[in-house]
Amino acid sequence: MIKNLLVKLSITCIAIFAIIDTQAQSINWAKHGNSYYQIASGEIISVTLPKSDKKTVISRALLTPAGKNAPIAVRSFQLSADGTKALIYTNSKKVWRYDTRGDYWLADLTANKITQIGKDKPASSLMFAKLSPDGNKVAYVSKHNLYVENIDGSNSKALTTNGTDRMINGTFDWVYEEEFDCRDGFRWSPDGKSIAYWQIDATKIKNFLMVNNTDSIYPYTIPVEYPKVGENPSACKVGIVDIATAKTKWLNVPGDDIQHYIPRMQWVPNSNEVILQQLNREQNESIVFICDAASGTAKAVYTEKAKAWIDAQDEWKWLNNNQEFTITSDKDGWNHLYRISRDGKKQTLVTKGNYDVVDVKLIDDNNNYLYFIASPNNATQRYLYKTKLDGKGKLEQVTPSTLLPGTHSYDISPNAAFARHSYNSSTVRPITEWMNFTTGNPFTMDGSITTQLSKQEAPKNKVEFFKVTTEDGVELDGWMKKPDNFNPDKKYPVVFYVYGEPASPTASDTYGAGRNFLYAGDMAKDGYIYISMDNRGAPVPKGAAWRKGIYKNIGVINIRDQAMAAKKLLATHSFMDKDRVAVWGWSGGGSSTLNLMFQYPEIYKTGISIAAVGNQLTYDNIYQERYMGTPFPSKEAYVKGSPITYAKNLKGNLLYIHGTGDDNVHYQNAEMLINELIKNKKVFQLMSYPNRTHSISEGEGTSEHLSLTYTKFLKDNCPPGAR
Repeated sequence: MIKNLLVKLSITCIAIFAIIDTQAQSINWAKHGNSYYQIASGEIISVTLPKSDKKTVISRALLTPAGKNAPIAVRSFQLSADGTKALIYTNSKKVWRYDTRGDYWLADLTANKITQIGKDKPASSLMFAKLSPDGNKVAYVSKHNLYVENIDGSNSKALTTNGTDRMINGTFDWVYEEEFDCRDGFRWSPDGKSIAYWQIDATKIKNFLMVNNTDSIYPYTIPVEYPKVGENPSACKVGIVDIATAKTKWLNVPGDDIQHYIPRMQWVPNSNEVILQQLNREQNESIVFICDAASGTAKAVYTEKAKAWIDAQDEWKWLNNNQEFTITSDKDGWNHLYRISRDGKKQTLVTKGNYDVVDVKLIDDNNNYLYFIASPNNATQRYLYKTKLDGKGKLEQVTPSTLLPGTHSYDISPNAAFARHSYNSSTVRPITEWMNFTTGNPFTMDGSITTQLSKQEAPKNKVEFFKVTTEDGVELDGWMKKPDNFNPDKKYPVVFYVYGEPASPTASDTYGAGRNFLYAGDMAKDGYIYISMDNRGAPVPKGAAWRKGIYKNIGVINIRDQAMAAKKLLATHSFMDKDRVAVWGWSGGGSSTLNLMFQYPEIYKTGISIAAVGNQLTYDNIYQERYMGTPFPSKEAYVKGSPITYAKNLKGNLLYIHGTGDDNVHYQNAEMLINELIKNKKVFQLMSYPNRTHSISEGEGTSEHLSLTYTKFLKDNCPPGAR
């Protein structure tokens, strides 16, 4: 499934800094959909549409605890169903990638007072606190145990007591968080009498030890529970804990709890049932179960099998008085939305045709419409479409693509009355407008996208989008940024930016196209041609065959596509200097860079590889086994796709960069690669960043140093300018 392809600037999985975030933070809509909430000047306000009338909901005074001189800094908040209480999140701290632990306060708007929740727990240790459906209790996780207490902070009760660093209740281990996007691990039941939660047993997962050599005279290790390729995952199960008794009933989901994953779970509305998705170890069989919370029995209502992989589902939406739920699947070759009856006997295809649903934006059951992002005609762009939710409608384009070509997204109110429309392209800086979604018109002409566009100065040197067909008959989309004052009779150096794996595209029509965020200067001004292309396996809306052709072929198919496309461009564009060809990438793009330098040294003369997986057998099991299959009984595909296998072929100039504190792609990859290059007497350059993570961003001066290092190496080995 392809979803949120353009809005997720991420370094999770083996992803990269490929695409700018084209949207602002999601809107906190009021339940009725005619207003939304936001944090402004240290207080929480509501904004009523369409006139944008503002009203203070929670004042600075109410947000100031007794004995304090200043209000708490609101990171986020949630209101009770009746709007009389607010749960405030503050003092947040990072857990791996995101700030998911902190402190919580309960603001009672009726009593006009604020109370700290979990005040007996360590500071900044509470995770995912949520109000009960009746607004009278708060549940949260602290130190891998689940707790509940009254909203006045009284009667705190532990619902689980066995939580440790490795026995994890109500949240997840490293790899579930990284690869399934799982963080919040519990859900209140609709009646508020129980909570469904995940328990992850990581007690048998081996530690990967990172070494800190710089923060003390004697080094120390930093353990990370990290299941590598071929290692068993953590055991996973879902329990229902009774609030009154603190007793847990485990759901009896068929299948081994180690050799299966449960990446998604939620309550069926207005019931005592839980719906969940189970994936097998290979992640090519998905079963949706509906489980009785009282008895623990599980009934399979939907099963899907595939030759490649199946993704974790989006949140299920319930329709037809909770008699049907939605799924997305590319089982017919395109990613589509289906309606499934709760007994599994009836399936209705909602979106019909040879196109992919990229991102579902609104399921409007009342008006029988589905709104979603798609791009049937141009895989580099994104537009809003709609169709009838009953599956009997035709595909209708909502966004006027001829007027506004590029990348669009929408945050639509629950009642489909209003929307915030965001737009950008390779030539248009990100802009937004508020729309009356019923009419499609902006609220005010001053704030409309067309008005804002008229005030933007068009770039003098535009990015050019192109298609290139390789000798294998594969057509790739790409963009090219030529030098300023380009002269087609001259020859210019070419720099290719690659990623190449299933986590992210790079050739999208967004404002980031043609911009090298690491280059210290202006590549076009200095005289470089800058290019990026999306190979097979990139998550773009070209159908399942395109996206999943990379299965068991990472490091082979994607590398050949990139190399053959580069070869074709160099052969057909006389202004490209074949003697000055560079390639670079980060994470999966770093791996692709190494493979391109090693497998096609006749094409690529200079390479800069950052935080690369040099040996696929060192990466985590969920990601690598999803795309490469489990290494049983053979590791042949892993060996064939790993850069270290081809390191002996290096001929050009290579700069390898890695952070020693990278918990995602371990520095171990660098050392394995270094050993292989040394063994084969291959001279290269290395830049290690002590204790830096996968983003290589921590510490004073780090980002600037990385940029300067990158730029100097590129200029020294692939000199800029026309010849």
